[in-house]
Amino acid sequence: MLAPITVREIMQTPVETVSPEQPVQDAASRLVGEAIGSLVVCEAQTPVGIVTDVDITDLVSAGNDPKTTAVREIMSSPLVDIDQSASIQTAAEQIREHGIKRLPVVDGDDELVGIVTTTDLSNYIPHLVRHKRDHRPPRDRTRHDVRADTAYENEDWSYDYFGDEGGIDVGDTVTFSKTVAEEDVRAFAEASGDTNRLHLDGPFAAKSRFGEQIVHGTLVAGLISAALARLPGLTIYLSQELSFLGPVPIGERVTAECAVIEPLGENQFRLSTDVLDSQGETVIDGEAVVLSDPLPE
Repeated sequence: MLAPITVREIMQTPVETVSPEQPVQDAASRLVGEAIGSLVVCEAQTPVGIVTDVDITDLVSAGNDPKTTAVREIMSSPLVDIDQSASIQTAAEQIREHGIKRLPVVDGDDELVGIVTTTDLSNYIPHLVRHKRDHRPPRDRTRHDVRADTAYENEDWSYDYFGDEGGIDVGDTVTFSKTVAEEDVRAFAEASGDTNRLHLDGPFAAKSRFGEQIVHGTLVAGLISAALARLPGLTIYLSQELSFLGPVPIGERVTAECAVIEPLGENQFRLSTDVLDSQGETVIDGEAVVLSDPLPE
């Protein structure tokens, strides 16, 4: 499982800044000369706004003089910023909520230390461009929780499918839950060859950033496959994209939640694929494309 990543680890530094009293013409010259899209406006070391090439274009198109207009008059303010210790998931939520592309990063004294952009985040969070999903089952679907054609079931496992047993369609959802025990982790390590001590050695893992043993990320992601296996018909993976958002300790009960979000033709569908921990926090986020074949006679 990947470690939670902080903004500090991916932010760009140093940051190009400008004084609020400088003429817009100076800011425009720097944006062009340094081939950058924005300048953070600072009073001393404290960021108070941001100015972009779009702001300057708007100023000129309105007939105003960039030589006599101060940056303060066109900067975006109040400024949306983020603490360097925040997670990149929090940064993505801020960007999505405020509809912005850049987040100045500050330290504990509210002084500017970096900047993070949507491009920076997209390298770590491919799902940044996707909207948050509602995990509540649709009201117009029939609930099913017994599947006759899987090879076997286990008393610890549970699942729900909301949809039509005759075949899947947009809006259908399926969940699968199980507790990931230490024997599961050891069996996965043996089967996969991933014998990282973080998963198998308690004293070693206690000294890591997690403070305890954690489950293999791909083992947690396997619950998505388990959920998809409980859709009607024979579900065949075509692709799977994942982002690992947080660790799962051994002994945690986790739930895969999948929803059919788009038909792609030829019995192919795109699904949202999330895994949540026992507190309802998303630890894996992703999307899959599957082929839904009828069951063999």
